[in-house]
Amino acid sequence: MQLFRASIAHFPKQTTQFDSDIAIFKDGGLLVDNKEIKDVGAFKDIAERYPAATVTDFSGKWILPGLIDSHLHYPQTQSIAHYGEQLLSWLENYTFPTEMQFADSEHGETIAKVFLNQLLKNGTTTGFVFTTVHKSSSQALFSAASEIDMAIVAGKVCMDRNCPSALNDCPDTAQTDSAQLIETWHNKGRNRYALTPRFAPTSTEAQLAALGELAKQYPDVFIQTHLSENLDEIAWVKSLFPKADGYLDVYDTYNLVRERAVFGHGIHLTPNEWARLGDSGATVAFCPTSNLFLGSGLFDMTAARANKVHVAMATDVGAGTTFNMFKTYGDAYKVSQLRNEPISPLEGFYLMTQGAAVAHALDHEIGNLNPGSTADFIVVEPRFDELTRLRIKEDADFDDMFFALSILGDDRAIDQTWISGTCRYKKEHN
Repeated sequence: MQLFRASIAHFPKQTTQFDSDIAIFKDGGLLVDNKEIKDVGAFKDIAERYPAATVTDFSGKWILPGLIDSHLHYPQTQSIAHYGEQLLSWLENYTFPTEMQFADSEHGETIAKVFLNQLLKNGTTTGFVFTTVHKSSSQALFSAASEIDMAIVAGKVCMDRNCPSALNDCPDTAQTDSAQLIETWHNKGRNRYALTPRFAPTSTEAQLAALGELAKQYPDVFIQTHLSENLDEIAWVKSLFPKADGYLDVYDTYNLVRERAVFGHGIHLTPNEWARLGDSGATVAFCPTSNLFLGSGLFDMTAARANKVHVAMATDVGAGTTFNMFKTYGDAYKVSQLRNEPISPLEGFYLMTQGAAVAHALDHEIGNLNPGSTADFIVVEPRFDELTRLRIKEDADFDDMFFALSILGDDRAIDQTWISGTCRYKKEHN
């Protein structure tokens, strides 16, 4: 057994009371046995209960649950940071050409490893990931994640219109390939599958119906897509699906709005759509860096709270501008400030740990440091350079430290990333 000593913070349970329900141990102990967390609390108490445990001392640093990124695109790792487009032209000029390269399975394998390395060095231990239309792109990602026992939720993108012919995927192929990937990877090890229509404009009704059939056949698979990101996109959806009662209803018609459905963005939702999302138990992935970068709009956290909609934080790489979840909260704070409803540091931390795990019904495994959870955790060095040593006091409260890192921090704040009880990233080794 390994006993780690550090300052520790996590949310043990589902909550909306972020100030009172966070567990913080300034001199904490985290006990790990093989792949599982066995105990957490004050170091003195844990050390007395387990005198034979091997102690690793991270005093002066913080141990936090591994971070959860609830919406991102691994093929776009190589197309991040292109200048100046909005959503639809971004797809045409950058996204689709990049994704065509994944017809080469070796290219997919190479990018999958680069992508996972970027997650690890930024402290992300679980990602909800769009691959490409190529079946091999999903296989490459699941295989690479399995090598390090990393929890990944991913799915083959499905498109059968309004995309280049090289990325066009007919309804039958989309259904057959998705079903085969589910049988091969879903619930195998720590892999989970997500049915993944890119978004309504790139799927015909026949393709959405085919994926809806799989959603009924496999009720515990995830569903991930995009929703109401851009005003031009919404107008396009209305023209393509004139009988639908709004954008969300396109998905709802085909059994794609439910628990474990994750909708990226959700910026321009109607009151009825907010209410339906709350009733269904679905999740909206809030992607602030992407929304600002593409000029898409400002997410309405007040409406989400009022309708009891699950919200999870996400980078949306590659329209998103960073793999770093701390910086992602930093932009979420700016978005919420512009709406006069600032998201507190503790709520931001919750939305990338326990809050995301609860939204995805995975809080028995990830998102927290509870006994019985998988030992996915990060070691954070908050005072990693001259400026952060000046700004962040050695005895700083957790919320102050977390907020400062959301503005000043980057991957240098991640000292180590542990997956299933094994260290998979050390800053000094990179």
